[in-house]
Amino acid sequence: MTNPAPTNPTHQQRSAVVTGASTGIGEATVRALAADGWRVYAVARRAERLERLAAETGAVAVAADIAEDDDVARLLGEVEAGGGIDTLVNIAGGARGTDWVAESKTEDWEWMLRVNVVGTMKITRAFLPMLRATGHGTVLNLTSVAGLVAYEGGGGYNAAKFAERGMTRALRLEEAEHNVRVIEVLPGLVKTEEFSLRRLGGDAEAAEKVYAGVEEPLTSEDIADIVRYAVSVPHHVNLDEIVVRPVAQAAAHKLIRRG
Repeated sequence: MTNPAPTNPTHQQRSAVVTGASTGIGEATVRALAADGWRVYAVARRAERLERLAAETGAVAVAADIAEDDDVARLLGEVEAGGGIDTLVNIAGGARGTDWVAESKTEDWEWMLRVNVVGTMKITRAFLPMLRATGHGTVLNLTSVAGLVAYEGGGGYNAAKFAERGMTRALRLEEAEHNVRVIEVLPGLVKTEEFSLRRLGGDAEAAEKVYAGVEEPLTSEDIADIVRYAVSVPHHVNLDEIVVRPVAQAAAHKLIRRG
């Protein structure tokens, strides 16, 4: 994907907070933005992984839980002390379980709503004054095609991603007058290090079956490249909603598996 010209050529360096940065799409996004010369604050709960990423990319590692008020306040203070940001990239999220609603586990639903919805709200709320003050702020939320179409065994994750998508669409309407653009990226099947493994309770064999026979599922780097492009185009260009699936996944109900 072609690297667009800088959004704000009078600014020497673009700057972003990227959540969910310790693995998968979040980590790949930190690498992509840092490679383009951005100052990046890499945020996640696992400090050791963040420190390794920071050593490799030059990003600033900040261990924080985005659903915890004290952690969000500490993160905001550190970013303010470092000169602020113009872009917030909300990658943190995830799924737990594949139970049907009749067998749902309350703790799984609470975790998914906390991480995908409440955490995204808290960090966005905290950084909006800073983003508004730049005059050209950007918020990008990574949601999912699970926020477009429901499926059996996906009730909890569907609920979380439908909610996060609704919040994103409302935010776009609310922040337009502040010249804050709001972008949503909705990936389909992405083969990452941990997503399916976490969702299936650490069962590596079951996690691998999710991708069995799919010749080319999307990768973390594929999505990171799309995120990098979307936040780098000139600011008057808003890629409101980007739905991206592998060619093998023609729709939520049609996935080509071979062999």
